[in-house]
Amino acid sequence: MINNRMEVNWTVEDYSNKTIHLVEINSENWYKVCDLTETLSEEHQKCVAQNAYSIAEAHYSPNAWMRAIALGEELIGFIMIDTTLSNFPEGDQPAVFLWRFMIGGPWQKKGYARQALDLICDKYRKEGIKYLYTSCSMEPYGPYEFYLKYGFIDTGKVAYEEEVLKLKL
Repeated sequence: MINNRMEVNWTVEDYSNKTIHLVEINSENWYKVCDLTETLSEEHQKCVAQNAYSIAEAHYSPNAWMRAIALGEELIGFIMIDTTLSNFPEGDQPAVFLWRFMIGGPWQKKGYARQALDLICDKYRKEGIKYLYTSCSMEPYGPYEFYLKYGFIDTGKVAYEEEVLKLKL
């Protein structure tokens, strides 16, 4: 049992013919999204907030937009955006903030994080958003290098002890 819930099978099958898509989090899948945190290594768990905490925070944050990341029918990650448009430099507005982003341990280093970010960038580009901001810790196992390879640039600013990055959409 995991947290007094039904046993969760984390085996990874062949998903070569399946695509990444975003799924609304609801009463039937929220616990699976929460349990994804447990699939991360201890090092990676230090770099992200627990999904249960993020889901609760989103319910009390009027500008939070969250989704599960799915590969076929399997939930493999979590993403949350802060859609508050006024917290950015005037020349970068409108912009949104990638607040939380994680891919479960068994699905990391397979290109799924990049595909999920592609979906987010496409969504907000179509909505006329100029920049996607994020922040991350500089822990050795953190996502800083991933974000730079994706195309984010380091702004040189620090917020809440994390490096602030931005991506032109």
